[in-house]
Amino acid sequence: MNSWNWPGELRTRMTSTYLSLREVARRPLDRDASRREEGQGMVEYALILVLIAVVVVLILTTLGKQVKNVFSNVSSVLGT
Repeated sequence: MNSWNWPGELRTRMTSTYLSLREVARRPLDRDASRREEGQGMVEYALILVLIAVVVVLILTTLGKQVKNVFSNVSSVLGT
């Protein structure tokens, strides 16, 4: 004969089985989430590099003539 306490023990076994299956099903998702986070970090670094490049281009565009004059003066002093 079966010695289960039907309502209580069946519920416990079903809950235990459900939790085990849920954990097994989440494992691939957890690995994918870590990959996405690594990809997110790479995108953030790329955005920072693009921002730095834009700032450098803007600075050189606005101060380009002054920088050119400074280098010309330095090279003329070194050439004499």
